[in-house]
Amino acid sequence: MPSPTLSHLICTTALIILIFTVQVYFFYVVNNVWNEMTVRELKEITDYVADSLINLYFLVNSTRSIVILEKTLSLPSEIGGSSYTLQILYDGNGVAQNIKGYFNNRTWLNTASWLPPGLKVGSSYAGPIQSSGRTVVAGCTRNSTNVYVWIACKT
Repeated sequence: MPSPTLSHLICTTALIILIFTVQVYFFYVVNNVWNEMTVRELKEITDYVADSLINLYFLVNSTRSIVILEKTLSLPSEIGGSSYTLQILYDGNGVAQNIKGYFNNRTWLNTASWLPPGLKVGSSYAGPIQSSGRTVVAGCTRNSTNVYVWIACKT
């Protein structure tokens, strides 16, 4: 008689352990899928901003006169329920390297889109842009010596 009772007890315990193990693994997989999807969406946004700056650069560079061009960007206020920040990264000489995007509550989830060489960042527009309901503008300026790019919020 003890054999069926013992088998029942072992199988019930194994089933309970299996249920909790699968549940923990499921939450781990769901979290990884969410992270991957939101980083891909953020990558699309940084690519969009970088492409806009490149297009403005080509337009400004096609003339010899001093020009200021701006483009209003259509950016979402949140991605996956999280706010994000965009920033133009540049080296010590002010030459723009790439557009970096990262989530404010999960800074380890980030992405970057490269910019062509030769673009400089104006010192007054070097700050990061946080996502919000405000209008974001990408701009490009040509003066007598350099071409400057920026992203800024319009107030």
